[in-house]
Amino acid sequence: MPDVKLKIGLGGVGTVGAALVRLIHDKREDFAARTGRRPEIAAFSARSPGHRGLPLGGAAYYADAAELAASADIDVFVELIGGADGPALDSVRAALTRGLPVVTANKAMLAAHGLALAERAELAGVALAFEAAVAGGVPIVKTLREALAGNRIQRVSGILNGTCNYILSRMETERLPFEVCLKEAQRLGYAEADPTFDVGGFDTAHKLSILAALAFGARIDAGAVSVEGIESLTLADLAAADELGYRIKLLGVAARTGHGVEQRVHPTMLPKASPLAQTMGVLNAVSVDGDAVGALTLVGPGAGGAATASAVASDLADVARGFIVKNELWRDSMLGDSRVLRCD
Repeated sequence: MPDVKLKIGLGGVGTVGAALVRLIHDKREDFAARTGRRPEIAAFSARSPGHRGLPLGGAAYYADAAELAASADIDVFVELIGGADGPALDSVRAALTRGLPVVTANKAMLAAHGLALAERAELAGVALAFEAAVAGGVPIVKTLREALAGNRIQRVSGILNGTCNYILSRMETERLPFEVCLKEAQRLGYAEADPTFDVGGFDTAHKLSILAALAFGARIDAGAVSVEGIESLTLADLAAADELGYRIKLLGVAARTGHGVEQRVHPTMLPKASPLAQTMGVLNAVSVDGDAVGALTLVGPGAGGAATASAVASDLADVARGFIVKNELWRDSMLGDSRVLRCD
């Protein structure tokens, strides 16, 4: 096999970035055997040049991720900085302007700027890949883009936030109130010090808007999603659902209607026998209804360094193979009305 390198520029060496560095180091030969290119971190950006014990070898250090994307000798830029704007957006724009493929796990940036970034990638003829942006290690992006290309999707629904699913699972199984379960989630690192984005349903709404774009060709509009979180749920609510044979989950739902695409996030009562109802703890799950395949459900880890790094690596494998998918994040659907309905 020819020793052709895939030189990676890595923006952000936090939890996911560090996991990706280790994964690439440990699985380099397997990756090369599958793709024909041997991956290496050629350059990285972080708050400080210290490697923190990571196998970064002779990778060049850049204090500015946008400078890395614009000037480093790399074949692909991986954005793991986070945030809708700032360094993350600046660095991705710099990479696409230069004509470099981009891999990102940043759902907030895609929800806010996905249309413009996808169009820029399309015009440059390069990939904008984001498998890790929705449901972590669950390969739902590739499933919708590729595996279900022969289907007309009618509905996508899912548990897209592990923090909320953990809290609801603990409330039900251990009869603990919301506040106690939230504090435990914070202690374990599942929830932020300010958990509003998670428990308020906004994280789920961002991810749902991306799935709707893929499934229906609807232009991303996270602000059009009707959102209700789990903050007001009580043990009495869960007990009442249990008596009826149901379980309450925070769902994101996007459905094709006669008037456009309806998107909503809210606590939902599900029959206990259903696949989504049986998804407990920090796991994520996504169900897709297609006209040919019928109902399909994918379940797996929705967060964590290793799971998210696995999704990033799958996108890097596509880049190594030269695989580019037409980007539905900005292309209007040819399969029907792609208007996003406001459901407030």
